Amino acid sequence: MTTYLITGGAGNVGSTLAKHLASDKSNIIVIIDNLSTGSLHKIPKLDNVKFIKSDVNNYEDIAPVFARYDFDFVFHYAAMVGVKRTLKHPMSVLKDIEGIKNILSLSKNSGVQRVFYSSSSEVYGEPFEIPQNENTTPLNSRLPYAIVKNVGEAFFKSYYQEYGLEYTIFRFFNTYGPNQSEDFVLPRFLKLALQNKDINIYGDGLQTRSFCYVDDNVETCIKAITDKSCVNEVLNVGSDKEQTILSLAEEIISLTNSKSNIVHLPALKEGDMARRCPDTSKMKKVLGRDLMPLEEGVLKLVEYYKKQ
Repeated sequence: MTTYLITGGAGNVGSTLAKHLASDKSNIIVIIDNLSTGSLHKIPKLDNVKFIKSDVNNYEDIAPVFARYDFDFVFHYAAMVGVKRTLKHPMSVLKDIEGIKNILSLSKNSGVQRVFYSSSSEVYGEPFEIPQNENTTPLNSRLPYAIVKNVGEAFFKSYYQEYGLEYTIFRFFNTYGPNQSEDFVLPRFLKLALQNKDINIYGDGLQTRSFCYVDDNVETCIKAITDKSCVNEVLNVGSDKEQTILSLAEEIISLTNSKSNIVHLPALKEGDMARRCPDTSKMKKVLGRDLMPLEEGVLKLVEYYKKQ
């Protein structure tokens, strides 16, 4: 029997991770989330999945959870996310540092074998090279969200150096799926296209991103549990198929036979990096298969939304 803790497990990636881990009935999965952005309906309704409403940034709130369960592995995914939200509430973003410290301290003191951290492509800031490699790309992040992720990585590495608490850091690039909220670009574009509504793009739309289906993300993270090459390492998790935001909107309109028009709005003053595309060499070795093409993933989401 293996017991897992997933913080932020009521979000897109965390809830999907819980579902996949729970497919092994010998696993016990404990989800904690303060539900500030997560939703109860995303949490798998399974006998071996337990939900506790808790705020990881509050030590008194989270410590009893560690006292109740003997966790083997901890996935720390709780964080404030979304470009607009994090720019609007920078102090709330900075509070996430307390959650990182709490999780690491409690894990160290309770015999957790390894902690997994959801960092972000945002730590790269404006790229100096494409694709962005875990070892060679300088980190030049400036925004509070990116800085907190960068600080978080330093904490995880320092806890290993000081106390021997093993870690794996995932730098997530854009991950989409059925449980992703409309705060994010792909589901927002897709839902607008299905309603034949205008799709708004900030600036000229030539900023680039890459899009990874959530199952590819989660399968990589689960395989990292037993893959020794991932121990005390940083791993880009995403797709290496770079495309512009404009081409994403055009592709979604085409795939859905939508009558939506693309409307260009003024560019964001900050937070909208020019390019994003990971070096996924390490991820591909761990996953051991090809990633789902964007077209297939979009059509899966279309079918999902039609059933809602």
